[in-house]
Amino acid sequence: MNRFKIAIRRESDFEDIWKNRKTHIDDVQGFQKFNLLRGDTKENYTLFTSHSTWDSKTDFENWKKSDAFRKAHSASGQHQGIYRGHPEFEGFEVIL
Repeated sequence: MNRFKIAIRRESDFEDIWKNRKTHIDDVQGFQKFNLLRGDTKENYTLFTSHSTWDSKTDFENWKKSDAFRKAHSASGQHQGIYRGHPEFEGFEVIL
């Protein structure tokens, strides 16, 4: 998961970025599912999380090194004023 702090009143801009982007991920080996989740609004940001599910940690690591990953993130520096800092990655493995 990546946690994003999004500027107040820029939430719909952030959502539109995700709705309209080409992810290049559907055919990547091991990819299962993706969700964009909206969390609470704090004093100066709204929390969002991009959540993806993979067959294995190795599949996820391979995706991060792939052309598909580079293509999906090629426009990431074009959205000034939306983000309150860099995304924060949190990785989890299924236990049960």
